[in-house]
Amino acid sequence: MMKDNIAEQAYLNLFPGSTADYDFRIVYTGRIKDYGAYVTLSGGVMEFRMSRKWYPISPEIQMGLMQELMAKLLKSRKPSMYIDLYNNFVKSLHLSIPKDKSHPQLEASFERVNERYFLGLVEQPNLVWGKFATTTFGSYDFKNDTVTISSVFRDVADTKYVDYIMFHEVLHKQRKFFKSGTKTYYHDKRFKRLEKVFEDGDAIEKELTTVVRREKAKAYYRKKKEDKAQKEQEARKVEKKRKGVFGWF
Repeated sequence: MMKDNIAEQAYLNLFPGSTADYDFRIVYTGRIKDYGAYVTLSGGVMEFRMSRKWYPISPEIQMGLMQELMAKLLKSRKPSMYIDLYNNFVKSLHLSIPKDKSHPQLEASFERVNERYFLGLVEQPNLVWGKFATTTFGSYDFKNDTVTISSVFRDVADTKYVDYIMFHEVLHKQRKFFKSGTKTYYHDKRFKRLEKVFEDGDAIEKELTTVVRREKAKAYYRKKKEDKAQKEQEARKVEKKRKGVFGWF
């Protein structure tokens, strides 16, 4: 199967009996994160922009990815064998992805959570601090096997908050996801029951808003202090330069 007609084949397979009324285009690029992809439709051109990591992957799995994107774009609920192949591929990606990103603070949290709640059986993923996000506290990316924790918790002394978020994301890594028709479920009933296993989880969940508000305020005043110090330093430089100029007279 030629790569230049994978998209058209994916469309015809998802919508049998129809005609492909689009021009299909596939662009592999290094500007998208590993195994990422998206589709656009403009002027009758359906363009798939895909991470270069997809290029050597089998056409059947790529067709599944494209059908997944088409289904969302065209609001279709049709299941597909190729979509199943794609989802199974994503679920097993963690086995081949290098684990070369970590941080001592996050690594310690993962080890505590893994030993206590997963019997030490979960393979350590990549562990990174994210942006200073105050609404999304953590995430797990199946495509690069990475747990990201908001930097808002980086200076919080009590480790239970980071551990609570780490537990949620490691649970995603362990539980994966499942499909029902065209819907993908990450927080099914069993996931929500397992979340309750974390000690004092309900209380911690309620405290998170207060912790975030406090850390946000601390960051604000810290930034204000840094800006003031920088302005004073710049003023001293200007004054020193001014004195240097008038020192010639």
